Amino acid sequence: MQRVAAWVGVFLILALGLGLAQQSRMDVVRSRGKLICGVNAVLPGFGFLDQRTGKYSGFDVDFCRAVAAALFGDPDKVDYVPLDARVRFQAVQNGEVDVAFRNTTVTANRDGALGVDFLPVTFYDGQGVMVRKGRANSLRELEGATFCTTQGTTNEKNISDYIRAQRWRNTKLLTFEDGAKVMAAFLQGRCDAFTADKSQLVGFRATAPNPEELVILRETISKEPLAGFVRENDSRWRDALSWIIYATIQAEELGITSKNLETFLKSDVPEIRRFLGLEGTLGPDLGLPKDFTVRVIRAVGNYGEIYDRYFGPKSPFHIPRAGTLNALQRFGGLMYSPPFR
Repeated sequence: MQRVAAWVGVFLILALGLGLAQQSRMDVVRSRGKLICGVNAVLPGFGFLDQRTGKYSGFDVDFCRAVAAALFGDPDKVDYVPLDARVRFQAVQNGEVDVAFRNTTVTANRDGALGVDFLPVTFYDGQGVMVRKGRANSLRELEGATFCTTQGTTNEKNISDYIRAQRWRNTKLLTFEDGAKVMAAFLQGRCDAFTADKSQLVGFRATAPNPEELVILRETISKEPLAGFVRENDSRWRDALSWIIYATIQAEELGITSKNLETFLKSDVPEIRRFLGLEGTLGPDLGLPKDFTVRVIRAVGNYGEIYDRYFGPKSPFHIPRAGTLNALQRFGGLMYSPPFR
């Protein structure tokens, strides 16, 4: 009898473990009634906490808001958790956050070894170098210089590989826990060059006391496709978030904006009616409300609106989109949504 009881106990433990393992993050978030989103708190343009107001803003932050809008009809049903580069993957793995939108590069090692699954790329970037005006006109002139970058990032690995490939001697690398501290060290003269994704360099340069004294060199030394990520092997949650992101791109492809949405809701075009949830079951098939795309567009706009809000010509961090990989596919870029059908 003791042996039977022991086997029953083992079976119950395994069954309980299997049940927990099968629970999607979607169910956890829905029952909680709000999203917990990991973001950067010190990167202007992508994720930034205003210490005066306590509010987060940025390109990545808007994708947190898009998810909350899709799930709850309210983009403000989000708790933000600031994550530095060293702990961002662990925070997703251990369930501290439901998803992280934190200027993170998709790489084979991260996808295969860190227990996370990446969402669609939201920004195509590349690593560059910023120096003081007059210090150098090209990267080749920085042999023997001291570079500053962020710990635990692809930027640290890329510049280390670059220095090694160039066989530079007496070239040093200083690392810090976040970009704000890297920028402070750079401005204090502790290093000759600040290396990071070019979009980051644009943001930090714009917030410098004398931005005209800082120059971002032309060279790009890496590919940095940036994407959000969730815990590994939860396809229901990953699929839902992926199509929320695709919805912002599809809306731009169709010409639907937060300003003209009401007009499109009267459309009799099958593709538009299906996309907006006016007919069909695309939303429920993904575990989302029927009108999830409408909720997203109403809350944050389409991809172009999100981009322009933070990187458009009227923003403090202007990063031209035309002619880059961040343009829509029909304009020569890589922003492209699979069909909503």
